[in-house]
Amino acid sequence: MSATGAATGSRPVPPPTHPRRLVLALIGELRLDGLDGPYRAVDLVCILERAGVTRPAARAALDRFVLHGLLERDRAERGVVYRLTAAGREVIDQGSARVHAGEPFAPGGEGWTIVTFSVPEGRRGLRHRLRSALTWAGFAALRDGVWVAAGDRDPEYALRALRDELDDSDIVAFRAQELPAFPMGGRVQGAWDLDEVRAAHERFLEQWGEAGPEVAELEPLVGRTLLVADWLALLRRDPRLPEHYLGEDWPAPRSLAVYRERRAEFGGAAGPAAREALRATG
Repeated sequence: MSATGAATGSRPVPPPTHPRRLVLALIGELRLDGLDGPYRAVDLVCILERAGVTRPAARAALDRFVLHGLLERDRAERGVVYRLTAAGREVIDQGSARVHAGEPFAPGGEGWTIVTFSVPEGRRGLRHRLRSALTWAGFAALRDGVWVAAGDRDPEYALRALRDELDDSDIVAFRAQELPAFPMGGRVQGAWDLDEVRAAHERFLEQWGEAGPEVAELEPLVGRTLLVADWLALLRRDPRLPEHYLGEDWPAPRSLAVYRERRAEFGGAAGPAAREALRATG
């Protein structure tokens, strides 16, 4: 893992990660040990700043969560606070389920899950969020409006946050088996860029593969937040395909081993480190 220098103080931090992904990772770590909020804005911003995010970028990321209905902002006696909405808890819990899955890169069954949808141009925002949710669940576009994922996936769970906005006629999902005369092998590379998926694993391994001194110097909560943010990005990128579609020496098992090693080094439960960090900002 290579550091680029500290954003604040003398502790090194890795290269910048997308602020919104760091917010997801941070709140997920806080929630993991029962710290459900409300969270003071100053606490979240200070912790994100230690993770290499500038104060304006941290505030902007939190504002985006409010805009998308994942957080509520309020004023309390000690300043601005944020609370998770029901939709926010659902997003965090879905992410945590993937982060802590025993076999996060396994397809989970045979065959394919297919989703077809048709969302009008006037609902472009919904269409974008639908595609994003399907991508997170491992789906890719086979052709316009037809998305496919390997194994037995649960589109209802993946799209539950959007169900109230979707009409019954907007989306259809079903499971399928490929026919021997029409194998999927030639379609897989077209739907998923496996070279880029491999490169994403290699970037993760390069970033976190060695427990250098900069890892040891990271505060536990900050280190865990950075690690989980990068892990979330990798989980989103890897579609969990069966092994016979992947090349030799596929790096996913090494990525999982490295993630677990680094997480163990940062400590188990988030609670003690999180409470200490929150007290330190008060």
